[in-house]
Amino acid sequence: MRIRIIAVGQKLPGWAQTACDEYSKRFPPDFKIELKAVKAQPRGTLPLEQIYDSEKERILEAIPKGARVVVLDEKGKSIQTKQLAQKMIDWQLAAQNVALIIGGADGLHAQLKQQADEQIRLSDLTLPHAMVRVLLMEQLYRAWSINNNHPYHRE
Repeated sequence: MRIRIIAVGQKLPGWAQTACDEYSKRFPPDFKIELKAVKAQPRGTLPLEQIYDSEKERILEAIPKGARVVVLDEKGKSIQTKQLAQKMIDWQLAAQNVALIIGGADGLHAQLKQQADEQIRLSDLTLPHAMVRVLLMEQLYRAWSINNNHPYHRE
C-alpha cells in the first residue's frame, strides 16, 4: 500500500521535517508513506479564485493515477484513530493507493473537495500547516500500529 500526503506549501521547518522523517522511518517497507509538497501560489494581488485554481492544478498533477482521494478539511468528517485504522484496512483490502490532501493557507478549491472520495477533519482546532503534516504522519503510524498489534498505541 502506498499513501501520498500532498500538502500545499514550501519546505517544512526543521522540527517538523525531523518529526515527519522519524514517523516515516517507522513504517515497514511494504507500507510506503510519501510526503509531496506542492508550491503555494504567492498571495498578493491575485483574486482568491485564481489562487485556488493554480494550487488545484498542482495538486491534481501530484495525485497518483487511480488513487483514492481524501481531503483534509475543517468541515470534513471527524474521525477517531480507530476509525482511521479501519479505513487503512479497507484501503489495503481494496488494493487502493491513497492521496491525502492538505490545502494551503486559504484552504482548497471547492471542486477538489466535491470530487474527493471523502473529506476528513483532524481536529476542531486551527493548526499550523507544519503541525498538520506531523499530526497526520503520527496518526497514520498510530493507526498502522493498532492494525498490527504494535505496542505504540495504548487504550
